[in-house]
Amino acid sequence: MHELGIAEAVLNAIRTEAARYPNTRVSKVGLRIGELAGLDAEAFWFCFEAIVRETEFETLQLEIEFCPRRQRCLGCGDEFVVREYDLRCPRCANKRSECIGGDELELAFLEVEEHATSGIGAESTQ
Repeated sequence: MHELGIAEAVLNAIRTEAARYPNTRVSKVGLRIGELAGLDAEAFWFCFEAIVRETEFETLQLEIEFCPRRQRCLGCGDEFVVREYDLRCPRCANKRSECIGGDELELAFLEVEEHATSGIGAESTQ
């Protein structure tokens, strides 16, 4: 189950990025996962929830955007989404095309919330 390794890598990326913003809490993370990434979404969700349990990221909301396989026709240059494994260009019916998307596996965004700082114990500037 490589989903566990991927979930751990995502959590490490979140920790690294969150460290760049002190005094904040990560509330939401967005991932882009392509159809060709070979990731079982249900297994990934399970693994991710398991590794964030009882951590500072336990309440983190995970949003996943699934990206379809996209091709570019080598004949006419049209870009299209592959449907039912048909790689022919819908515009000119050319069978030669190149993959231009659908293999994504990336951290798309983090939403952070600032912690309210207390004025108690702060030095006065007066």
